[in-house]
Amino acid sequence: MIDFCSIPFTFKHHVKSSGPPEMMSKLLDESGSKTCNARNVLLFAAGIGVTTLAGYGIYRLAKKYLDSRPPKKWRRVGEITDIIVYPIKSCGPVRLSKVECSSIGLQQGLLRDRIFMVITTDGSFITGRSHPTMVLVQPKFDEAYETMTLSAPGMMDIAVDVKRLATVNPIKASVWGQTVTAVDCGEEVARWFSRFLVSEDFGLRLVYYPLDHTTREVREKNKIHKLLTAQDSGALHDATSFMMLSEASVTDVNSRLERPVTALQYRANFLMKGPTAFEENSWKWVKVGETIYLNVKPCTRCLFTNVDPETGIPSDDNEPLKTLKTYRKMPGLGDSPVVGAQMGIRVAGTVHLGDSVYVGC
Repeated sequence: MIDFCSIPFTFKHHVKSSGPPEMMSKLLDESGSKTCNARNVLLFAAGIGVTTLAGYGIYRLAKKYLDSRPPKKWRRVGEITDIIVYPIKSCGPVRLSKVECSSIGLQQGLLRDRIFMVITTDGSFITGRSHPTMVLVQPKFDEAYETMTLSAPGMMDIAVDVKRLATVNPIKASVWGQTVTAVDCGEEVARWFSRFLVSEDFGLRLVYYPLDHTTREVREKNKIHKLLTAQDSGALHDATSFMMLSEASVTDVNSRLERPVTALQYRANFLMKGPTAFEENSWKWVKVGETIYLNVKPCTRCLFTNVDPETGIPSDDNEPLKTLKTYRKMPGLGDSPVVGAQMGIRVAGTVHLGDSVYVGC
């Protein structure tokens, strides 16, 4: 253990009055023995190291604190033109005129974004990447937002009592290799999904996320995004609980395609007008209505982007993904192009259709 009280006066004096090179020289000249010389040199080096490390640590803490604070000044850039909730991962959308926003995602009563998912019998989830006709499953909620009715081509409608699921004992399921708490929605709807998606009486099940807070850590592949935190993981979302897209971005991609696609192909929560194409990827802080978001990750795109939400059929020419790869790749993100911004909420609240969109100045 270092005895700082026994440091010679000359050492303490030189720390105050001399620069590092001069100080080292005088320490070696003035100390009474080789042992003292070595001891004083080591103490000096240790002092410089501790000071440097402490300063860097303080800098890191200060930077993290400042990065997490919303700005005081805002600049209006556009307005919300569509609010879209996807209650079941990879299935159809529900449009709303207003929505509550919390760390779990968009919600209105028991209607929540990515709160249900379809799993195999071993608990692993499936998506429209492997089962593109999932997009044809259309959820609809009653006025109390407590019962969900599902429809699909060639199938009789089926109702799911969402409120009842709160009384069912949970099980475990998996999203991208991460274990999550889930509630099985029962045999009837399990057969319904199995028949529609795989033409069998069994094999698939519908599960519900019963918690009102996030539980998953940041996926390993997403840890390169330093602003992304575990609180942004949402319910059963792939990466974050909110995704924003500008109409201009959709238009820009369509200008390069022989067959334009709709904004629904990108499965955003908020569509907005006003910003230029892909401008949303340059923002850090975003404010809509009462809510404030941190832009934590660009939204990378996969084969699911090619699935037509009206037909459930992937494009035979690999579009729009093929075109996106020619001009929307970003450094460090591999072969996946970017469309849209994935956000983490920092101030919860309500968003209405037509609300202004602001970015931090």
